[in-house]
Amino acid sequence: MVQRRRRPTLLVLLILSAVVLGVFAFTEAGAPYRAGMQARTTSLLSAWRERVAPAPAERPHLPATRTAIEDGRTVVRLTPEERARLGLETARVTAKRHREELQAYGSVLDLARVTELTNSYASAKAQLQTAQARAEVSRSASLRAKNLGQYATTVQVETTEGTYQTDQAALMAADSQIRTLAATAQQEWGPVIGRAIVERSPVITRLIERTDFLMQVTLPPGEALKGAPGLAFAEVPPQSSRVALRFVSAATRTDPRIQGQSFFYIVAGDSGLMPGMSTLAFLPADRIVIGTLVPEDAVVHWQGGTWVYRGLSENAFVRHPLKASTPISDDAYVVEDLTGETEIVLKGAQALLSEEMKSLLQVSGGADDD
Repeated sequence: MVQRRRRPTLLVLLILSAVVLGVFAFTEAGAPYRAGMQARTTSLLSAWRERVAPAPAERPHLPATRTAIEDGRTVVRLTPEERARLGLETARVTAKRHREELQAYGSVLDLARVTELTNSYASAKAQLQTAQARAEVSRSASLRAKNLGQYATTVQVETTEGTYQTDQAALMAADSQIRTLAATAQQEWGPVIGRAIVERSPVITRLIERTDFLMQVTLPPGEALKGAPGLAFAEVPPQSSRVALRFVSAATRTDPRIQGQSFFYIVAGDSGLMPGMSTLAFLPADRIVIGTLVPEDAVVHWQGGTWVYRGLSENAFVRHPLKASTPISDDAYVVEDLTGETEIVLKGAQALLSEEMKSLLQVSGGADDD
């Protein structure tokens, strides 16, 4: 019972001692005590910063911001050193007149039918020559029998005449066969290739020997060319490199998948294209467009759009949109809304887009060049 009574008394004494020490610390007499406490606290904070926070010299260097929003456009600014490190290559180009190219669809044809017609015509021609020789011999024999007069029997005259008539009929049949094959060749392949089949020209020989291939190029529905197209090009997958196509003639039929105007072209056998392959083709159009020529390698794609970077000032670049209907000429885009002289980024456009995307991760907003 005595111990329980002493506990409140001890607690009161401790509280009074703390109050006295607090008052003493804030009096003039307690100044040395306060200074010691402050020094102790400062020493403890310094030790904590050294252990937890890195020294100012050891902190990583943050790169300077390379992008800025100016006049509603995201501008990428680089130093000459950064430009060299990114491998940026530019060229100053001016707007000029260009002949537009129409994108078409090409398919390399199987020439088994051409080979069959060529061989059939050659065989029919040989049969015609044989029939002509036989008819000539039997005609001469019939004339001799008739000229013998009384020295020739009726059987001889009738036999030679019958042979001649038979050979003459065979000659007419052979002549009809060769005319039918010639007409079939022209109906199926047109007058140019049909005549080449009949004459077995070097063009057909190269196709049969697979030195060259025949390609049918079909324009999209709604597109048409008034005259014969000139030199065209086709893309060879998968690198999409261009190969030249030599115009032959208008096609006698269209591609049922496309239902457009079609033409026959010849492509080299070592071009990488093979019978049965389908690819893109480009034909010179009748239209002339005016604009700045931008190669396909300079174009970047982002958010479903197509863009090119152009110079805004020295070492400053801005993204410029390409319309969905941007015309093509000479394997390049013709940007019609860039007039005068313009600096175009030929190499390194993807690096500029990456720099621009870094800024979008840090801040929200930002408009593109319109």
